[in-house]
Amino acid sequence: MKNTYFNWSSGKDSALALHRLLQGKEYHITKLVTTVNTDFDRVAMHGLRTGLLEQQADAIAIPLTKINLAGNVSMFAYDHVMQKNMKKLAKANYTHCVFGDIFLEDLKAYRDEQLTKAGIKGVYPLWKADTKALLKEFIDLGFKAITVCVNAKLLDASFCGRLIDDTFIDDLPDSVDRCGENGEFHTFVYDGPIFKKPVSFDIGKKVLRNYSSTSYKDDDCFLGDTTWDTSFWYCDLLPKT
Repeated sequence: MKNTYFNWSSGKDSALALHRLLQGKEYHITKLVTTVNTDFDRVAMHGLRTGLLEQQADAIAIPLTKINLAGNVSMFAYDHVMQKNMKKLAKANYTHCVFGDIFLEDLKAYRDEQLTKAGIKGVYPLWKADTKALLKEFIDLGFKAITVCVNAKLLDASFCGRLIDDTFIDDLPDSVDRCGENGEFHTFVYDGPIFKKPVSFDIGKKVLRNYSSTSYKDDDCFLGDTTWDTSFWYCDLLPKT
């Protein structure tokens, strides 16, 4: 079996990809790796508290490694930190790593380029699959998830803090990918076939956060303008102790 770590987002695509690989014998997955925003002590992009991330990994029973990054990290600094950690994993005899990406060609090309530098090969179990079929499979397998972040430009506040079920799929606008592959929404998975036990939590406040789009320089090298969307609804989930 190939010694493999999993780039874990805490969301549904990661959970489904992990489930698929655990059914086979090709990849031996012994580590989850998640980037954490140190400004807020939360999972990057998802806004999930790290306490819940840790409980999730414990419930799945795969050790978790967190990679700490500042909230306003540049691509130059991001690449440096990630290369350092990937090379460390390669020295620990990890030869492969897994992503839950589905169809973003430029993102996959970027990932593969960075992995090649570290001597690691990327694995994409969900690649090019139909996203509506994937979400239906996720639900039918018995996974349980809740939206923790939605792009306010594309979805209103009512979609934040919603359970992922058939009604959720039906209510999504036609312009929104069913798996949120374009960043329309992010989820937290708290139960399902890969879990030894469910993760308990309380639903906290729902807040709208707006971010500035800025350009930046690093080591006198212009790296470009940020082009991502800048307004998001977050549903704060509170760990139960």
